[in-house]
Amino acid sequence: MKKTLVLGASTKPERYSYKAVEKLTKANIETVAVGRRKGVACGVDIQDAPVAFDDVHTVTLYLNPENQKAYYDYITGLKPKRVVFNPGTENPELYRILEEHGIETEVACTLVLISINEY
Repeated sequence: MKKTLVLGASTKPERYSYKAVEKLTKANIETVAVGRRKGVACGVDIQDAPVAFDDVHTVTLYLNPENQKAYYDYITGLKPKRVVFNPGTENPELYRILEEHGIETEVACTLVLISINEY
């Protein structure tokens, strides 16, 4: 199972991070979430601060590169297998850091990956 952290999660249904939580949970992928505000999206509790979740396979980003900086150590500390950079989150600096830690990077759209069974 590919336990996934949605980083930049939102409780607003029009946001892509919300749609990602929705598609992940409908695909029976264990989902955890961190966002700017606490709340709930599709039955998933959104934490408003980094949480040391166990066994995170994938981090899917919904933060722009500037807002990602505060999470560099958090992401690498989770030791995920991969990080998915959704459209608008591309960040060559973070790619290099992740590569140094042996973490795969994928520039893709989580919503598309799930819909074509490539997640």
